[in-house]
Amino acid sequence: MEILFSLETIDAAAETFIQNISGHRVIALHGEMGAGKTTFLARVSALLGSSSTPSSPTFSIINEYSLPGNRKIFHIDLYRLKNEMEAAEAGVEDCLVSGSICMVEWPEIAPGIFPHDTLHCYLERVSEYERKLRINL
Repeated sequence: MEILFSLETIDAAAETFIQNISGHRVIALHGEMGAGKTTFLARVSALLGSSSTPSSPTFSIINEYSLPGNRKIFHIDLYRLKNEMEAAEAGVEDCLVSGSICMVEWPEIAPGIFPHDTLHCYLERVSEYERKLRINL
């Protein structure tokens, strides 16, 4: 499935994304620097009901946001890590098996830590104002 969107239509794209990830708890979001991964994940988080304003967890690796119903979402950014060992030391694996929604940027850095049912999504820059999200269902 592919979704084409701009900043003006990002909420509709995020809603479609949410409807299609039903049942998946770990989402690996692939995309180059500047593709809009953090911006997209921030909108998904907000639409899921988070009252926090997500920001890039590049320096903290893991950001945790509360959702209604005593649920949470983990926004994980592996960009600064080198491999699976560093991801494990940072506590990433604990998040991935927590049962909470985990949205992970730069998953290719530690591919061996992801559960077999991880949903892989690819975000790419189509133009200065448009992005394309491909969801591998």
